[in-house]
Amino acid sequence: MFKVINKKVIIIIAWALIISWMLFIFNMSSRVSEDSDEISLTITNEVVKVIEKVSPNTQIDVEEFNHIIRKNAHFWGYLLLGMLAFQALRLNGVSGTKLYLYSFLFCVLYAISDEIHQNFVAGRGPQVLDVIIDSSGATIGIMIFGGIYYLKSWLMKNRKI
Repeated sequence: MFKVINKKVIIIIAWALIISWMLFIFNMSSRVSEDSDEISLTITNEVVKVIEKVSPNTQIDVEEFNHIIRKNAHFWGYLLLGMLAFQALRLNGVSGTKLYLYSFLFCVLYAISDEIHQNFVAGRGPQVLDVIIDSSGATIGIMIFGGIYYLKSWLMKNRKI
């Protein structure tokens, strides 16, 4: 009985993490373009400072670099969402090819809905490229967790006692 309660709690925590992360993504997408640019420029400027300390003679186009930072935020944000989706669905008993497919579809559908949502935010708009970047990040996250899960299962099955 104790294991069942623990598993239910773990499943609830897994879905709470997904919902929290999705709300974070939604919150970031809800910011008008000026606020969004200000946030990413703040991060970009801090990264540029570090690069200039490490390599003082490096010439950086801040606007172009900011664009790279913004697209990386999409990739890494959805990489994490892919990992969270994979884990939550696995804990709910989804396995095999369906686990990978459902995790991927979950993330892609959220990425599409997020881009549609941006159509209603001042100065923002939907971009197919962002869905592709989001989907790529999710795919890598799913594959990382899938590889870890497979390796763990293989090691457990093949360990010598």
